[in-house]
Amino acid sequence: MSGRTGEAANGWPPGARTLVVVRHAKAGDAPGLPDRERPLTGRGERDARNAGDRVRPLEPDLVVASPSKRTRRTAELLGLDAPIEIERDIYEAYPEDLFALIRRTDPAVGTLVLVGHNPGVHELVVSLTRGEVDGFPPAALAVIELAGPWEEAGPGAGRLVGSFRP
Repeated sequence: MSGRTGEAANGWPPGARTLVVVRHAKAGDAPGLPDRERPLTGRGERDARNAGDRVRPLEPDLVVASPSKRTRRTAELLGLDAPIEIERDIYEAYPEDLFALIRRTDPAVGTLVLVGHNPGVHELVVSLTRGEVDGFPPAALAVIELAGPWEEAGPGAGRLVGSFRP
């Protein structure tokens, strides 16, 4: 899906983008550790790998993840052949913050994976697609097609074309 030219296979115009929104996988309780340092559980590690199996065929160009340990590890376990960038603005972000981050994406990126936290990522998916997504548990993902360039990302600018819940 990356590097599309001409009419996209899905009928969307040239310049269409794919955004994959991933909630970090299940993290354990870690008494005494700051929230940002909570590690994934064994189940979380398995679920992140399974989510990666669904994302890998999309051939993402870039992964952006929150700086928390659980989101960084989720991004790694997706096993994607794409660089991972840590974006502090994703931690505790609201949809408006995430839209701002998406709008700053390099135009050369055709498929972007964003790994973050609830409730922000769930609210982002609902806002982008103007649809109901029934919950967004750990390691859930949504694949959203955007009809235009990244800088036009906003409420209602996308359509849900796939999802995964562990």
